[in-house]
Amino acid sequence: MPRHYAIVPAAGSGSRFGAERPKQYLDLLGRPLIFHTLTALTACPDIERVWVVLAPGDPWWPRYDWSELGPKLETVRCGGATRAESVGNGLQAAAMVAAEDDWILVHDAARPCLSAAMLAALMTELADDPVGGILAVPVADTLKRADGEQRVAVTEPREGLWQAQTPQMFRYGQLERALKNDSSVTDEAGAIEALGLKPRLVRADSTNLKVTYPADLALAAMILRARK
Repeated sequence: MPRHYAIVPAAGSGSRFGAERPKQYLDLLGRPLIFHTLTALTACPDIERVWVVLAPGDPWWPRYDWSELGPKLETVRCGGATRAESVGNGLQAAAMVAAEDDWILVHDAARPCLSAAMLAALMTELADDPVGGILAVPVADTLKRADGEQRVAVTEPREGLWQAQTPQMFRYGQLERALKNDSSVTDEAGAIEALGLKPRLVRADSTNLKVTYPADLALAAMILRARK
């Protein structure tokens, strides 16, 4: 049976957040934000190992105690200049144990509210899928495209549009080839799509948010408190 592994690219600086430290290390309910992200993955019995891909000179990681997350967690200091590069380097680290048809789940470091139910739904729905897929939610809001003066140029139809989330789950060999083929993509699904394949959309919900701006951090705290 194919095994499941996870890669968390965590080499970014989180510049849009505007904080003094990378956003994955900001405080969230008394822990660094990424602690909650990693908890969701290491707690999953079907995931055998989780690699965190750090920037080579990351000074923040050693300041915290990660032992509570258990032996599944491994760190590799081979983060690249882009997400695709970091994930590709993480795949190289996984090459020691991952087989061609094993599943790789790539999850955002700053997406701390992944629930066990969403994770289980993703793995169950994609178990026999020939391509793989991603968690996503249908777009609910009206979408406006702006012009150069930040005025509405056109209203975009939202029918059939989904907002991509993570984890994004693909076979090890196929994902490695896809990222080598196109490293300019902003998510793994984009690389798979560039091969002419169609990833499946597995419905999640908006609580699986990515912390990008300060207001998102407060919302993440509310979500995690409510679950407890």
